[in-house]
Amino acid sequence: MKQFLFNLIFLLSLWTNPIFAQETLYNSETLHIEQISPNTFVHISYLNTNDFGKVDCNGMIVMNDGEALVFDTPANEEASLELINWLEKEQKVKIKGVIATHFHWDCLGGLNEFHTKGIPSYASDKTIKLAKAAGYPTPENGFKKKLTLEAGDLTVINQFLGEGHTKDNFVSYVPADKVLFGGCMIKALGAGEGNLEDANIADWSKTVLKVKSTFPKITVVIPGHGKVGGTELLDYTEGMFTPKFNP
Repeated sequence: MKQFLFNLIFLLSLWTNPIFAQETLYNSETLHIEQISPNTFVHISYLNTNDFGKVDCNGMIVMNDGEALVFDTPANEEASLELINWLEKEQKVKIKGVIATHFHWDCLGGLNEFHTKGIPSYASDKTIKLAKAAGYPTPENGFKKKLTLEAGDLTVINQFLGEGHTKDNFVSYVPADKVLFGGCMIKALGAGEGNLEDANIADWSKTVLKVKSTFPKITVVIPGHGKVGGTELLDYTEGMFTPKFNP
């Protein structure tokens, strides 16, 4: 009944506001989970960094008909085990796979916990190559440009559309909920440029434009860090990295 009411309220909210107020489903010192649409959830974990201090890291969960997909692991093994237990024991779903949207630690730092549970992992061929070179946990199954996965009756499109935050970053789109997980390629409103160590600044805005044209029905956007929003996050990121020319 609770899930039915949430879905009904969410659908009604789309008439007046494309961004629904998230509902907190789980909260601890290391992991936070919110529902943002009928089948889509955000998991938030925390990474301690030298340059930016304690950073909140977003990932996405898609759940439908007793199955789930996880996009980017929590930032460490402890939080990843929490997430796995929450999905399997509390939500009673089978985790069909975990997907790393680029090779940085905040996407795959907890991958070994998923592998220990026998959960298949996916990433682009570029991500697998870069993760191996960095000595990071490495996804098992690769793809070149596009991969479609299923959770229950829902499909999720994973697609590389160009370089930006890294040379391997790709996005994941849930057509049924019109939700885009942009990962670290997409910035929250008010965010700074962040970690540019592996970035392609010249191509970043062009890649975001491709995301917008490839998925024109996007309603909700999950950035890699910071608050969930709408397509204004795409516009904000595009503008941030659009080349500035002096007259």
